[in-house]
Amino acid sequence: MNELVVLKNNDIFTDSLVIAEGTDNEHHAIQQLLNKYKEDFEDFGKILFTHLKCVNKTETRGRKQKIYLLNEQQATLLMTYLKNTEVVRKFKKELVKQFYQMRQFLFEKQMQLWQNTREESKASRLMETDEIKRLVEYAKEQGSKNADKYYITFSKLANKAAGLDSGQRDNATAGQLNNLTLIENIINNVIKDGIKKELYYKEIYQDCKNRINSFLSASYLEAV
Repeated sequence: MNELVVLKNNDIFTDSLVIAEGTDNEHHAIQQLLNKYKEDFEDFGKILFTHLKCVNKTETRGRKQKIYLLNEQQATLLMTYLKNTEVVRKFKKELVKQFYQMRQFLFEKQMQLWQNTREESKASRLMETDEIKRLVEYAKEQGSKNADKYYITFSKLANKAAGLDSGQRDNATAGQLNNLTLIENIINNVIKDGIKKELYYKEIYQDCKNRINSFLSASYLEAV
């Protein structure tokens, strides 16, 4: 199941569109519930909202609609107002699970261990960037026309291997940051060793990928 819960300003939310899609309801029906019982929901905080382009195929394409942001208590209350079908029950369980996981992450993020791990990850990223810069120049000397794309290519490779989307480092767990540091260390050393051995630049990238996959396999993680 997709990501149901997001982190915003050190608090966690789901939204009305996520709940509508996850429970097989029309979004306007969820909006009606939120408006009908607005006072009930606002007992647990002000209901926030944003505007997004309409993604519901039954509604006018491109029409903007109000998407309500719901905190954990508001989302839990909303779920009690929905018919308890098999789809809804399955969604409820996943929503509770993801709220709990995100709450645990917020707690972890306040601890010194996470902060130290994040600093180590930043240092590792700087070293990786330096090595990629060397590889870019090295690849250009060998005739590469797209060497500058290596910054993005290696970043995507490292993030994917660590189970992260682009730009998610500040929302990563300590475990993910540790894995990311190890993966970036593999990239650093493979690039350094490949240039020293005067390997073809494409071989260096493939070697990076192979060694990362070996690390993931040994760690029982999904290959890239």
